[in-house]
Amino acid sequence: MTNAKAKRSGLLAAIAGFACLAGAHAVGAPPPGASTAGASAGNQPAGGSQADLDGLMSLLAQRKHGHVTYVEEHFLAVLDRPLESSGELLYDAPDRLEKRTLHPKPETLILENGVITAHRGRHTYVLALRDYPQIVPLIDSIRATLAGDRASLEQFFKVTLDGGLESWKLLLVPSDAAVAKTIKQIRIEGRRDAIHSVEILQADGDRSLLTIGPEVAP
Repeated sequence: MTNAKAKRSGLLAAIAGFACLAGAHAVGAPPPGASTAGASAGNQPAGGSQADLDGLMSLLAQRKHGHVTYVEEHFLAVLDRPLESSGELLYDAPDRLEKRTLHPKPETLILENGVITAHRGRHTYVLALRDYPQIVPLIDSIRATLAGDRASLEQFFKVTLDGGLESWKLLLVPSDAAVAKTIKQIRIEGRRDAIHSVEILQADGDRSLLTIGPEVAP
């Protein structure tokens, strides 16, 4: 794998973790005032209803802080076995996201103010998102999802919701040509305001699967 591809894969992995973090926490009742549209799993056809999608985004937007565990697998065409890592994800509204890899090697990725900072051992690397124009719409769209801004999300993706709030699958397919050059689709699964997994299928056939574990006690 070339250095450029490795860097891109790592950046996409970071985005995957960031994407699911704000909504990922212990399963429970929705926050006060949140919509409960479509609360019965399976009652809605594939594609869901407008009310279901609006209700889901409303729930995901409620979370202002998150701290959860994760396991991530990268399936690369050049490797016989997936690369696996695990650690913790942290989120603080409005835009600070942190991914702490604990195994197999410690690493910390922080996204804040349009900059990704990576700490690996004694080394620190800084990646400005402006240097990755094909990724910027993806991150902006993820932020729109976390903010409950459906209109902004649909500027870049065709959004399909399958199921109700008790058990749902969200499929994001790029409608923006720049995003489609890197990402083929994103599948997010969860229950109510808890995201259980995020799968990113890249345009080159590689994919990553991030599985969310329990919330870390404060």
